[in-house]
Amino acid sequence: MEPSLPTLDTRPDPAQPVTSGLRRSMGPRHLVMIAMGGVIGSGLFLSSGYTISQAGPLGAVIAYLVGAFVVYLVMACLGELAIAYPVSGAFHIYAARSIGPATGFATAWLYWLCWAVAIGSEFTASGLLMQRWFPDVEVWVWCLVFAAILFGFNAVSARFFGESEFWFAIIKVAAIIGLIVLGGAALFGFRPLGGGGDGHPFLFENFATESGLFPNGFTGVLVTVLAVFYAFSGSELIGVAAGETKDPATAIPKAMRTTVIRLLIFFVGAIAVIAATIPYTEVGLDESPFVTVFSAIGIPFAADIMNFVIITALLSAGNSGLFSCARMLYSLADEGHAPRALKQLTRRGIPLAALSLSMVGGLASLISSVVAPETVYLVLVSVAGFAVVGVWMSITASHFFHRRAFIRGGGDISTLAYKAPLFPLVPILAFTLCVVSLVGIALDPAQAPALYFGVPFVAACYLYFHLRHGRKPVQARR
Repeated sequence: MEPSLPTLDTRPDPAQPVTSGLRRSMGPRHLVMIAMGGVIGSGLFLSSGYTISQAGPLGAVIAYLVGAFVVYLVMACLGELAIAYPVSGAFHIYAARSIGPATGFATAWLYWLCWAVAIGSEFTASGLLMQRWFPDVEVWVWCLVFAAILFGFNAVSARFFGESEFWFAIIKVAAIIGLIVLGGAALFGFRPLGGGGDGHPFLFENFATESGLFPNGFTGVLVTVLAVFYAFSGSELIGVAAGETKDPATAIPKAMRTTVIRLLIFFVGAIAVIAATIPYTEVGLDESPFVTVFSAIGIPFAADIMNFVIITALLSAGNSGLFSCARMLYSLADEGHAPRALKQLTRRGIPLAALSLSMVGGLASLISSVVAPETVYLVLVSVAGFAVVGVWMSITASHFFHRRAFIRGGGDISTLAYKAPLFPLVPILAFTLCVVSLVGIALDPAQAPALYFGVPFVAACYLYFHLRHGRKPVQARR
């Protein structure tokens, strides 16, 4: 059934300024680093070893290529929507205007919960890693310290947040480039720091395993593709920051292209070097694969260096997550679907009430991870994982209905500042691949709880919206 679009403006003007109080203070480099900061985290630095062990060396590279392709499809849809509606907390707005207000409401709360849980888990993980250097300091102390630091970064100004995220991401990117360059050189036999290194593999000889190119069969690759989708989550943060970006019609497409290219190079390049350096039967079992590779090529203090980088990666992801949570709550309040107090801004244009509530949500998930790790926290983490794919599906569906309404309303495609290519193939293909990943989750016992808790959560959001707000039309917001 086609969604009702009673007040959808099918002729958006990207040049028209948004009248919300949020400040447009971020440029393309901030957008790129915010997206990369949300994506490049523990999924690459810690969990990539598990991915390689499940899919095999070649299978892992293929899985990340597929993941990068899906990110490109989603980002292409996101680019057109973000310019058409350059408002903060944009996922909610896209779905509400293009599909229906209830879908926008559910999308917003899914994404808010996703990052609230992530914030708590990243504080906890950072505190645990700090014990390497400060074993006598309790984990909760570091959690509070990091929470205060990130809250301060976000409470000053959007530009200050963008700058902090830029430098957080620089550290992570430097570590990845170092791995690709030095690890790649070692695979060609150039190991100036590695001593003798006679046992170091040459080029891609590790890819030819005793069990073939796919040691666990193609099923192992399929399950890995599903996990890789989650590893790439965070790239959509560009859409959240659209309302606080200077000249979105120019900045957003540039940031989209740059982000996809860099993620492709960094993720696939890093996975290829790790898979070629460490046998798939040994990788990721007891330490970060980055530590293993750096140690193999002779980098001094490799474990300490990577401990610092991983803490930075976790705090960077938490920084982006807190920003996203606050803007999502702000957008809900601006549309009348959350308490009006969450719409209040400081003199610097910061939604401080929404930011504070998001921090409380992050700390609540942190507490639940300690008090009830096998019950409440498991439920939250499962819903968060489900939310990633759910939001991507919302973005692609929103783009499909938005473009169709734009054409039917007499819009001229050539006037769009940015348009996703090959419409309607791109949104349909992206949506289909996301649905396939959810089907795959149902077939994997380890990931199935995401559906058991995620689907009822979405259903509850729809039910609450209809009971609380009925079928009120979407009010256009410029």
